[in-house]
Amino acid sequence: MENKVVKEIAFERIKRLLELAEEKARENTEYSRMLEKRYVKLAREISAHYRVKIPKELKQKICKKCNNFLIPGINCSVRKVSGNPGYLVCKCECGAEKKIFLRAKL
Repeated sequence: MENKVVKEIAFERIKRLLELAEEKARENTEYSRMLEKRYVKLAREISAHYRVKIPKELKQKICKKCNNFLIPGINCSVRKVSGNPGYLVCKCECGAEKKIFLRAKL
C-alpha cells in the first residue's frame, strides 16, 4: 500500500517538474535554460530512483544527451522523413537526434 502511494507521489512530481521545464524552455533566457535542464535532470533521477516511468508524450520531448526540453523553433528543429507512415526527426541544438515514429492510419 505504501509503495503505491510513494510511486503516485513520485509520478505527480515528475509531471510537475516537466511542466516547469517546459515553461522555462519557452522563456528562452540563459538562467531559465539552466533551470529547465535542472528540472529535467531531477525528473529523470526521481524516475530512476522510484522506478516510475516518465509518460511517453513527455519522454519524447526530452533530449537524452543534454537534458533539454525540446520545443520546435526554440531549441530544436523538426523534419519529416518520408515512408509509410514515416517518422519525425527532432534535432537538438547539441546535435543529438530523436526519432518520433508516426502511426499508420487504420
